[in-house]
Amino acid sequence: MAARRLVALAGAAALLLTACAGSDNEGNETRPDARSSGAPAKGGTLSVALDSDPGALNPAITTSGGTHTASELVFSGLVELTPKLEQVPELAESWEVLENGALYRFNLRNGVTWHDGKPFTSADVKHTFDTMLLKLHSRTAASVGAALSSITTPDPDTVEFRFKQPYAPLLQQLDVTEAPILPKHLYEGTDVAKNPANNKPVGTGPFKLVSYTPGSELRFTANREYFKKDLPYLDEVVMRVIPDKGNQVVALEAGEVDWLFGTPGPDLPRLKSSGKYDFITTPLNPGGSNCIMTVSFNLDRPLFQDVRLRRALGTALDRDQFVDRVLFGQGRVAEAPISSGIPFAHASGLKGMPEFDRAEAERLLDEAGWKRQGGGTRTSAGVAGVPDGTPLAFGFTHFPTFSAYAQLLRAQLTSVGADVMLQPLEPPVFADTVFKARNFDTNIISYCNGVDPEIGVKRMYVTSNIGPVPFSNSSAYRNPEVDKLFEDARTTVDPKARTQIYRTLQEKLVQDLPYLWIVETEANRVFPNTCKGFTPSGHFAEAASCTT
Repeated sequence: MAARRLVALAGAAALLLTACAGSDNEGNETRPDARSSGAPAKGGTLSVALDSDPGALNPAITTSGGTHTASELVFSGLVELTPKLEQVPELAESWEVLENGALYRFNLRNGVTWHDGKPFTSADVKHTFDTMLLKLHSRTAASVGAALSSITTPDPDTVEFRFKQPYAPLLQQLDVTEAPILPKHLYEGTDVAKNPANNKPVGTGPFKLVSYTPGSELRFTANREYFKKDLPYLDEVVMRVIPDKGNQVVALEAGEVDWLFGTPGPDLPRLKSSGKYDFITTPLNPGGSNCIMTVSFNLDRPLFQDVRLRRALGTALDRDQFVDRVLFGQGRVAEAPISSGIPFAHASGLKGMPEFDRAEAERLLDEAGWKRQGGGTRTSAGVAGVPDGTPLAFGFTHFPTFSAYAQLLRAQLTSVGADVMLQPLEPPVFADTVFKARNFDTNIISYCNGVDPEIGVKRMYVTSNIGPVPFSNSSAYRNPEVDKLFEDARTTVDPKARTQIYRTLQEKLVQDLPYLWIVETEANRVFPNTCKGFTPSGHFAEAASCTT
């Protein structure tokens, strides 16, 4: 049965889809989907390089890219998003949008089973949302959680989402990245965070986990009971932990791996000119899309409570250098708090967005009470909450894979008298340190905005999202006016009015600077041209096949 679309919000939905299609970069080098390119080869093993050990394999309780990259092949969402972000059925066979968008009714596929043979039902959907997604998945908790009235299961094959008011973005939030569904029978009555199934996942997706050796590899086998006919084509997927990007390329060229999620800029021309590989250039990633590398300040610490200091540090950063030296042109300077991959919400020409000016940064630091004698580290003189003579020294927490960002940031801030101490932490430790213990000064996070600010932006700023949920409001930013603007945007139907609300919101964020928005990133997937059928993220290997 074809899904009925939301009539009252059709304009907004159409605008969202236009924004999505626009972010699928024109001129990308892509292989056609295996399902439309002739008979695919069946069998074989695909070897994949991972940047880091995922630590855990439950994507419903975190937005960590490492966890999602390593686990999304195991799970499914109610809805699948195509590479152009069109919504097509997955665990939900069809859906209806009723009561002007306040009620969504999903009719589930019959005969779907979990990898352990248990039947999939609507109870699994409700349990996943109630105990995991609405509490521990930062994007879903901040968006759907704030708007939802109830989830009901009239029967095992039907699930209904009722909202307090019409809610337009839901269908964009039900794929395996934003809302993976997990088995109730393995989690009911347990401490979700400590459940052994987090490292021995059972899903309904195209591949089943066979083994997980932390720090080394994950091995998956094809789910031959998969509900999509004839898929997957591969027999196995093996994910190898290779932290160094250069070593990943060496492994690719030696034939030891077949898929890289990202390609180092210096190696890209050589790989392209070899004629041996195909590429997908995309802003989509497991864990999220339209990502902005973002510096957070711990606003609970007196050092960072003066916006003049935050503005001075932002003004000292030459973000073009991050594009050139870290991304090697695979991205762009972030011009606003909301990604340009969401055109209807992205604001251009924002007054007060920090621009590189070292002399102005020095002036702002002097004005804020951070004085410099000679060429050394500045010290405080009359800074509220900070004893006089305190050095302008602070930690910068980051994933090891983000070390290039950290080193360049330290070099640029050293030049204006700030002493930055780099603190690399693996993703699981980083999440606990930053969001649970809040034991950090500054950090850098790839905050993925999604295809609507409700999905990936709101969770960074609203007061209600300060807490132990990973990748939520890292800075602990509190502003009732901003909270209200997000609420107004969520409940506004008219697309033009919604665009204006997001512009006003970004003007306020640029004024307050709870974060520094550095660069928008994109990635070049690379794989041998003897393989085909890949998609950018999520179920990237679901329809993949390779010939020898």
